[in-house]
Amino acid sequence: MSVLTSPKARVWGGFALAAVLLFGVAPAVLSDFRLGLLGKFLCFAIVAAGIGLAWGRGGMLTLGQGVFFGIGAYAMAMHLKVADAQLKGQDVPDFMQIAGATELPGYWRPFASPAVAIVAILVLPALVAFLLGIGVFKRRVKGAYFAILSQALAAAFAILLVGQQTIGGSNGLNRFRTFFGFTLADPANKRMLFFIAAAVLLLSVALIRQLMNSRYGELLVAVRDQEERVRFLGYDPATIKLVAYVVAAFLAGIAGALFVPIVGIISPADVGIVPSLAFLIGVAIGGRATLLGPVLGAIGVAWAQSAFSESFPSGWIYAQGLLFVVVVGFFPAGIAGLVTLVRRRRSPSAAAEPGVAASAAADVPEPVKVP
Repeated sequence: MSVLTSPKARVWGGFALAAVLLFGVAPAVLSDFRLGLLGKFLCFAIVAAGIGLAWGRGGMLTLGQGVFFGIGAYAMAMHLKVADAQLKGQDVPDFMQIAGATELPGYWRPFASPAVAIVAILVLPALVAFLLGIGVFKRRVKGAYFAILSQALAAAFAILLVGQQTIGGSNGLNRFRTFFGFTLADPANKRMLFFIAAAVLLLSVALIRQLMNSRYGELLVAVRDQEERVRFLGYDPATIKLVAYVVAAFLAGIAGALFVPIVGIISPADVGIVPSLAFLIGVAIGGRATLLGPVLGAIGVAWAQSAFSESFPSGWIYAQGLLFVVVVGFFPAGIAGLVTLVRRRRSPSAAAEPGVAASAAADVPEPVKVP
């Protein structure tokens, strides 16, 4: 095997190609508006990368990622609103002034500090996922029950936000003017946000790849396929699941924080059941158990929604549902799994192994055999 065709070289080559496309080609060929849209899609892709680990490798159908996305987003939004008010010499943000408030609520005050806001973005989603996961996985809640519980959590979170007028209620938080001292109206700063999102996405994919290819990744797949045997061998499946769940929440929180300055608004409509399902649809279509499938699926579905809605505003939801049904019904491994299946069937060596094609068609990757 030559150095250029080794697995390590292909990995580095893939990251190099992605970096060229994101940092060189995209800014050169896309307008500022389209580049902003792509930045928004990259935020969704970061969430999808975490879902790929938790659902694709761990078998946890996470229907509530909008919660962790929303925690990170609201933490960032609260800091930006306080910072904007301070620049104007005001004590409270503009929407609070309209409501007649004269001082910040107590839980808003820490977010005046950029350091506190960044720590909250990084820690709070992971902490909430950790506490929830401890209660769920230690009680061996899994399958449909876990999916329903996570979806109910997303619904409850959105309802809670609607009732909190001190964080914008149903209107959410918007009209941000600065981002850590940089003016958001400046096109150069908007491009900077895109580059930050692109860098975070590449780092997220690298993190997920490292986890998937490690001993932990093998244990995660083993827990998905043979949980009782893993427990019999002395491992705690709850802890293994918990790590994947927390990592997925951590990435979702960062994605939400980047979403706020890129898009310019965060509201309960962005964190409830519908957005959580949209994250999942992109992952399923792309190929949930592969490394790049969730990322490309999330970007592709978001792009299709934007393009389709421009021509047929009311028809996208039907097209999205049809696409999801077709993929789940006929290509359960997603588009990435279909590509893998075609490639393996064309290979004589793979055709001689009937188990390989069956595994690719059913659900990638092959189960880990626990002795």
